[in-house]
Amino acid sequence: MSDWRTEAEAMRVVKLMKVKEEARGMRSLHFADERCSEGVPGQYVMIWNPAAEEVPMSLASIGKDGNVSVVVRPVGESTEALCGMSAGDKIGLRGPFGNGYTVQGSSPLLVAGGTGAASLRPLAEEMVAKGLKPIFILGARSKDQLLLKERLESLLGEDLLTVTDDGSHGYRGYASTYAKQLMKEKKYDMIYTCGPEIMMAAVFRVAEERGIPMQASLDRYIKCAVGLCGSCGLGPYRVCKDGPVFSSEQLREVRDEFGKSRMDPSGRSVKVDH
Repeated sequence: MSDWRTEAEAMRVVKLMKVKEEARGMRSLHFADERCSEGVPGQYVMIWNPAAEEVPMSLASIGKDGNVSVVVRPVGESTEALCGMSAGDKIGLRGPFGNGYTVQGSSPLLVAGGTGAASLRPLAEEMVAKGLKPIFILGARSKDQLLLKERLESLLGEDLLTVTDDGSHGYRGYASTYAKQLMKEKKYDMIYTCGPEIMMAAVFRVAEERGIPMQASLDRYIKCAVGLCGSCGLGPYRVCKDGPVFSSEQLREVRDEFGKSRMDPSGRSVKVDH
């Protein structure tokens, strides 16, 4: 019998079924893959366009019928190549990898910034299926960058709260600031967050002050995805294998780095700037 993990780590070739503009500058890539349909919210896959390098992408939808998707924003050569693809094109695929979110508590708060909504959407769907009513903060720079807004509204109704830096939709300001305000108004027993690391670090500080446990999906330079190369090192952890989702206990261990520094592709420590 073949080993599941060995099969997941092997490159597979899949055809894109659909490519859709989800928000300004962000596109979803849809494909069918049995392994990914068995993934859990928070896990990621390594996607390869032959014109560029492999890049990690969170699973943005996990259909038990085998249909899954990821969301891509063009921030470099690899993501630009992926955004230029169309239905019918083929990509290389590995995964899913890493540890996902764990549903805990009865009063969860989800805080997403930018493309972080892609990682948290399957989690919100799982919570609703289990009878929970999560409050979901969806943050972006402006109205036209609110990722997956319509789909999340359909799922959550009034429990979806939008935040924009420029005030073009919902609360004017940062998602972390709004989360802090909500934590003063209502008692939450678990916080989940994904997005810019500076935002997540700000949410973590408030959660710690209020004694609320948190799970955060971290982004680092991931190359091998199996914990060997060390390019995604964070304190004693390898984000690709030990994460990408980290608990409050783990975040306390890496407090000196979380929201402050990370390694670039050359292995040099650089300042976290977003």
